[in-house]
Order: sequence, then C-alpha cells, then structure tokens
Amino acid sequence: MVARLQEAYPDAHCALVHANAYELLVATILSAQCTDERVNMVTPSVFAKFPTPADLATADIGELESLIQSTGFFHAKAKNLLGMAQGVVARFGGEIPDALADLVSLPGVGRKTANVVRSVWFREPGLPVDTHVTRLSGRLRLTDETDAVKIEHDLGAIVPPEEWGDLSLRLIEHGRRVCDARKPRCDLCVLADVCPSAGKLGPVTRPKKPKKPKKSAARS
Repeated sequence: MVARLQEAYPDAHCALVHANAYELLVATILSAQCTDERVNMVTPSVFAKFPTPADLATADIGELESLIQSTGFFHAKAKNLLGMAQGVVARFGGEIPDALADLVSLPGVGRKTANVVRSVWFREPGLPVDTHVTRLSGRLRLTDETDAVKIEHDLGAIVPPEEWGDLSLRLIEHGRRVCDARKPRCDLCVLADVCPSAGKLGPVTRPKKPKKPKKSAARS
C-alpha cells in the first residue's frame, strides 16, 4: 500500500501556501474545520498585516477576527493565534520551535498541527492525523484505533520516521481525489485489490422521514 501510494502521489505536498514556519503554523491553525482553499484566500491579508510573530502578538483582536472570519470559529482562532504568537515571542525568542513538546505547549497548537509544521517545514519526523488519514487508515485496516494519537503510532510503525510526513500527505491526497468520505471511487483506486473495504462502501443515504397521513376532510 505504501509503495503504491508513493507511485501514485510522488509529489504530494502541503496545500497550505506558506513561506516560512510562522506562516505555516498560522495557516494550519486556521485550517481547523475549514478548507485549505479558503485558508489560502485569507492568509495573504493576515501575513501582510502581521508578517512576524512579534507583529501578531500585539494585534488588535477585533481586527484579526475580521480578517479570519470566513474561516469559521474565528473568535477562538483569533484568541489562539494571539496566544501562540505571544508564547513564541516570550518563550522562544520570536522563532517557531521545532520540538513537538514546545509546539504543543503553544495555545491552539495540538499534536496534528505540530506534526504538520515539523514534517512539512522542518523536515523532522511527524505524522499528522487529520480526517482523511483517520478515514483511510480505518478503511485500509492499517489500524483498529479511532484515537488520533493511537492512529499516529500505528501508522508510524509501518514506515521509517523520515517517511511519516510523506505517508500522511499521500493518504490525504488519496482521500481528496479518490477515497471520498461519502462516495469512494473504488473503481479508480490503486489499492482496490488489497483494500478490505473496496466495493463495500457506497454513498451515505439518510432514511427518509415517513410522510404524515393526510387529514380527512370533515364531513358535512
């Protein structure tokens, strides 16, 4: 499975547009419950206004909220972005740290976000587990776990640490292009002959609500 994914997606990469670790961290925080496309529409104005962690640390939260509003959950995201930037300035000299423990100590930075920054920018071992990775690892029976950290550990045991990030990116790409959540395209899947779920997952249909009986006309 790993070899076929590598052949199918040799150039899989992070879809979030960024120029440095700070921009990637901000974009990843904004990507929670939001598409990468929407984040990429929003971040240019954010980075233009707040080009460094020091600039973001002193941002007016109302102005920041207005810039990121379309990404959803903007009150919480703005609060986390401010807290993250202030933590980076106060504890890491304004530089984004590369250690997992340091990254997850920052507001709004969970293990998935930290692993994105580690694997994509710093090229350190990191295996981000998002909804695509969770879905595909279950369908492919690469894990029986549903907890993201346990999934990360199970997948991490399959490939060497230096390949963790690439495996995550390829699973994400395959999830977007082929192994859709509602209607997987098994007929186009390079893993169909080795996937335990191939052909067994159809479109998700919701049961129709029973129609209410019509009231009979009152007799005269």
